[in-house]
Amino acid sequence: MNHNTPGFVLSRRGLLRTGVGASLAALGLGAGAQSAAADVTATKRFDLTQPSHDLFRSKDTHGARVQQSFAFDWVNKFLFVATKRSGSAESAGDLCINKMDFDGNYISYMHLNGFGHGVAFAALPSGSGTELWIECDANGNGFGTALAPIRYAANTTLDSPAAAAAYRPIAGATEYTCSVDPVYQRMIVRYHTSAGKRIAVYPLAAFETRSFGAPLVDFKQPAISGTAQGYTLYGSYMYYLTGDAYPGDGTPTGDGNSYVTSVDINTGTVKQGPVLTKAGSTLHHREPEGLAVYRTDGGEARLFIGFATGVEGDRRSSIFYKNVLV
Repeated sequence: MNHNTPGFVLSRRGLLRTGVGASLAALGLGAGAQSAAADVTATKRFDLTQPSHDLFRSKDTHGARVQQSFAFDWVNKFLFVATKRSGSAESAGDLCINKMDFDGNYISYMHLNGFGHGVAFAALPSGSGTELWIECDANGNGFGTALAPIRYAANTTLDSPAAAAAYRPIAGATEYTCSVDPVYQRMIVRYHTSAGKRIAVYPLAAFETRSFGAPLVDFKQPAISGTAQGYTLYGSYMYYLTGDAYPGDGTPTGDGNSYVTSVDINTGTVKQGPVLTKAGSTLHHREPEGLAVYRTDGGEARLFIGFATGVEGDRRSSIFYKNVLV
């Protein structure tokens, strides 16, 4: 199906909406530990070999630099795209959060100073507004060392961690990011320890109440080659995105190296992949940046894959999705 036809452009919002078309006690997790408690009920998963479909391509954001990740407010029907801040050093951890509609139209921005790299974050509905759960208190490498709930406020600037408490749910973790599963109401956290990267999954209520306790599962991230570019959660499976900027000047000669992998969170092992994705293969630059899950009002679950595209100095946001469950 050609998703760039005028008729499809007019119906994208409808497609999304209707579906047509503070540290806690140490957990005692050693480097060899896998699951803290394999009590997440098994669910269906996205078939990563199935085709991808366009949400939108080459949409403007507030700044000129690449997007890092994105998240959906699934109640208020907005999309939030995190981009690098123009004029800021890579190590500064300065982000721009772009509020957009589901057609990719830019609405407003919020600047976050010293928060982190922006590999993943969550956008939780909060009345008519949105609470962003995002890394904060960036270290010298520009990665967040805690998580913070930030009330999105249009066209404002916030210093980290001012106006927000910083939470460190896992004792000994030195870096944090998170992503939400709005369907099964859980939050997945990727964190760094002296032994490497680990994954923990919590009920979403733990973040809403700021009372974390032990995670549902906690495991060492399996070895997946490639540059980490995002992750998210759907049911009992984590999805992990890797890759680099697609070579070329708009006429690429290869398939690139953007891969998506699914991981069974009850075992901490790879279920499918890495699977090469050719979504947006003709776009210029095309750097994989971000994963998120959304379920339409019609009940269709979708795994969204983001790319930073466009020429240097005028980077754009492009987002695609897969919708086949097995």
